[in-house]
Amino acid sequence: MAQTGLKPIDEMVRRAIIGDGTAFTALWDANIASIRSYLRKTMKGLDHFYIEDVCSKAFEKAFRQIHSYDPALGRFDVWLTRIAHNTALDVIDKETRRQRGFVFLDDDARSLNVADTIDEGVEDALEGIIKTEAREETEQMVEGLPELYRDIAHKRLIEGMQYKEIAEETGLELNTVRTRIRRAKQMLDKMKNEQ
Repeated sequence: MAQTGLKPIDEMVRRAIIGDGTAFTALWDANIASIRSYLRKTMKGLDHFYIEDVCSKAFEKAFRQIHSYDPALGRFDVWLTRIAHNTALDVIDKETRRQRGFVFLDDDARSLNVADTIDEGVEDALEGIIKTEAREETEQMVEGLPELYRDIAHKRLIEGMQYKEIAEETGLELNTVRTRIRRAKQMLDKMKNEQ
């Protein structure tokens, strides 16, 4: 490495700003442990899967925003920690909003009004047939996926499992599950367009 008078971390940041992907990977390696530790200490509500998800999203944001980093305003690790913190807050807020839509049958105060939340519309026979045919078509298409994507796509698209549940059941990282499901959906869209 050429001598620039910069600390090694500053040199990696400089190289990442000009588009050097290996420098950004080195920044990941140098900072990931401290970001995980920070999130475990400050975000008690996040489990291992969410922490990994937040780390991945934070580094993705940092990579996209690396041009906005100004070393004169503070150290890179502080800037990155702030991104991780804000990303964690976004994840918590999104999860909280998602959970508000759930009906909890074990909560006495809410269970009295469960009947009010059930749709009173009666599904006619034609709608039932259309849904069944669409589901069967989706199942057939999922079975046509490569083995790497088939089981995860089935769990998500047919069984309706959440990403976190799939990660726990398969032992895969949450981001791996998301990537494979996204890729499976792309393949399924391509299959539908070719029909």
